[in-house]
Amino acid sequence: MTQEPPREPAPPPGLSRRRARTRADLLGAAFRVFAAKGFGRVSIEEVCEAAGYSRGAFYSNFTTLDELFFALYRERAELIADQVAGALALDGPDLDVPAAVDRVTDVLLLDVDWLLVKTDFLVHAARDGAVAETLRRHRARLRGAIAERLERAHGRTPLPAVLGGADGAARAVVAAYDGVTVQLLLDKDVEGARAWLRHLLTALLTDGGTAAPTH
Repeated sequence: MTQEPPREPAPPPGLSRRRARTRADLLGAAFRVFAAKGFGRVSIEEVCEAAGYSRGAFYSNFTTLDELFFALYRERAELIADQVAGALALDGPDLDVPAAVDRVTDVLLLDVDWLLVKTDFLVHAARDGAVAETLRRHRARLRGAIAERLERAHGRTPLPAVLGGADGAARAVVAAYDGVTVQLLLDKDVEGARAWLRHLLTALLTDGGTAAPTH
């Protein structure tokens, strides 16, 4: 089942409700247009038309398409980090790895349109050092949320030694997510991607004692 893209989070202090709604509408429209056409093929006019606003409304919220594009990426990257942290926080001091993996894979945003936008952003970041640095910080936050939870449970739930501790395990988890999402872009099988991600994460963080999915 395809998940709806999330809405813009609560506006910063000082941002009026009306302006916050305009900003959210522009971000939602940009998400649809970027997913359909690709970031480099979209104009400000197309985003405004899709949102039903004028260029003036756009420029009251963003100075460039790059700024809007990054706001869109940041919104969804933070959502994913929050989803992972929330799913991992539900256990007590112990960590039931299979149950935690089930929760993470059940709530994690696996949406083909989002992945198309994310891929555009990765390519954009690869050509722009400042954007790449910001992207690295967001990915570090996601890894940190995973590593912190694994570290707290380490005494009760030992990790496979080959991963080199909680930080290495967190990197492996993010790498598994990245790999599964690449395949999802090609075959569009969301439920299959969830099943494979569940299997890979369980195998990484335990002895791998579950059967591989048949999708």
